[in-house]
Amino acid sequence: MIRVLVVDDEDLTAAAHAEYVRRIPGFEVAGIAGTAAAAIAALAGGSIDLVLLDMNLPDGHGIEVARRLRATGNSVDIIAITAVREIEVVRGALSLGIVQYLVKPFGFATFGEKLAGYASWRSQLEASTHSATQSQIDSMLATLSTPTIVAIPKGLAAATLESVSAFVRTADAAVSAVEVAEPLRLSRVTARRYLEHLADTGVVTRAPRYGTPGRPELEYRWTR
Repeated sequence: MIRVLVVDDEDLTAAAHAEYVRRIPGFEVAGIAGTAAAAIAALAGGSIDLVLLDMNLPDGHGIEVARRLRATGNSVDIIAITAVREIEVVRGALSLGIVQYLVKPFGFATFGEKLAGYASWRSQLEASTHSATQSQIDSMLATLSTPTIVAIPKGLAAATLESVSAFVRTADAAVSAVEVAEPLRLSRVTARRYLEHLADTGVVTRAPRYGTPGRPELEYRWTR
């Protein structure tokens, strides 16, 4: 079994990713950490095979966590799972040997595909002897670099999903479907469908907004 440490400061997101891990044969959740310090402490025992590492943590950046691990000689495999897309962060992740970089939002199919690729890569490494042929090396690298085909639910458009994601991500506070719909020129129903998809994939959190007349309205907040 591949023992996995889930690192994310959002409880709902961490729980969702842990549940994803449990659904994939050959993987098990070894623990959940909500801070950089907790992650480093959990890894001190050396019983973790893979870290699912968020980049933005309340007490440090994921890159710094990876850098500290490498400085102490810890070569645990790391998959970055984050909404951070800045090329400097991606470059830093690659330089520290982070084997996969998974950008939110994503669903279980995308997550499972990444972990299946990682498991295949790990299996090939473990099956190799003290040396490898060029074709074996190419095969191992190809296993990790296979492009991910992200499946968007029927009825949702990729461009609109990106627009809604960007709006919520840059908002100063939680937003409602109406507050998203008006500036993006969408209907309230359409905006809510996209927001609900983002909530279901753990990218945003949903909560009732009280203090308004009638039934409480739902509001959505970016988790990063």
